Amino acid sequence: MHAQSTRTAGTHLKGFSNFITALFPMIITINLVGLLPYTFSFSSHLIFTFSLGLPLWLSLVISSATNNPKSFSAGLLPGGAPDWLNPFLVLIETISMLVRPITLSVRLAANMSAGHIVLGLIGVYASSALFLPTASPAVTLMLIQILYTIFEMGICMIQAYIFCLLLTLYADDHS
Repeated sequence: MHAQSTRTAGTHLKGFSNFITALFPMIITINLVGLLPYTFSFSSHLIFTFSLGLPLWLSLVISSATNNPKSFSAGLLPGGAPDWLNPFLVLIETISMLVRPITLSVRLAANMSAGHIVLGLIGVYASSALFLPTASPAVTLMLIQILYTIFEMGICMIQAYIFCLLLTLYADDHS
């Protein structure tokens, strides 16, 4: 993660790669703790992911706008466009930029919530199967539960990586 953030953000954002390197295991830990039974899953709630993503994205935007306002403004208008199209392109680029923290937050919360819902459904079916006269459905469902939990652990790590990767890509707009 450090190499990725250094490559994209470069050295013009002092401490950014260290911050992303620390953020990555924090999100992994929060995601994995959410997989434990009877624990509150913070990363499944939009308010948590939004309160994490919005300040990080906003700090990049404010820093870019204050450090180099001309470059920040120029980033809203793609080069080579006809003059009559410029107002629409600026509007579209502005909307695209303003939607970034929402998509960053919703992606993490939705993916983590979907995994928790599936884990819960498999658990309900597995516990119901314990009361069947034969043991094979219960054993099969418990095996599926174990395998899906391992799969969800991988998803937790991938989602943390995607969150941090998108932040480093958003930092590319910083100049």
